[in-house]
Amino acid sequence: MNSPAPAQPVNRLSVIAFHDQCLADPAWPPQQPADSAAGTADVWRWIAENHRNNCLLWDEEDLARRTRVSDAEIAANKRNIDRYNQARNDATERVDEFLLIALGLVSADSAQTSSPVSRPAAGARLSSETAGSMIDRMSIMALKVKAMRWQLQRSDVDAAFLDATRVKLERLLEQRQDLGDCLDRLLAETRGGQAYFKVYRQFKMYNDARLNPALLAEAGKR
Repeated sequence: MNSPAPAQPVNRLSVIAFHDQCLADPAWPPQQPADSAAGTADVWRWIAENHRNNCLLWDEEDLARRTRVSDAEIAANKRNIDRYNQARNDATERVDEFLLIALGLVSADSAQTSSPVSRPAAGARLSSETAGSMIDRMSIMALKVKAMRWQLQRSDVDAAFLDATRVKLERLLEQRQDLGDCLDRLLAETRGGQAYFKVYRQFKMYNDARLNPALLAEAGKR
């Protein structure tokens, strides 16, 4: 499946619909990212890439909790978790880059530098959470909603379990709605000059052989 890219603004409704649409597709998530030559400059391509890696990460997290497989299989799961988590964070940063370019706060030339220069309106408040990180959290919420709905289809559980699951599902839906409202508010306030956000680089040092002390020691550099 090539990631669908809705031709519409980024907001609560479009993001929720996109996440749910992907999860409803039996072919989702694809093992490989979308063709980098198509839609690279589209924020939706990176929203899709973030969601794809969250889905792959979710599956690996489940597999890593198995207790009747070899240590080698769990180690493979853990390495995949690191890989997908890195890709998820990279995509989140790209979402923020493209949103900030569209909002006029960052130039296209500086967006991918380690510290792109923001141009907020005078007096605008800085949001500690970025729009991309909100979208990332909404992706995870979509996965939780899907997983909780699946629990309601089980026939091997009692009524008390199902009742408790319905309560959890309602809470998850409320939390996703609230988070989406916060996304809309941040984007609206940024457009209006009342708020702004920056691209925050994650710098995952444990994934970098040049920075991880254990890997440096393995290489005889520490």
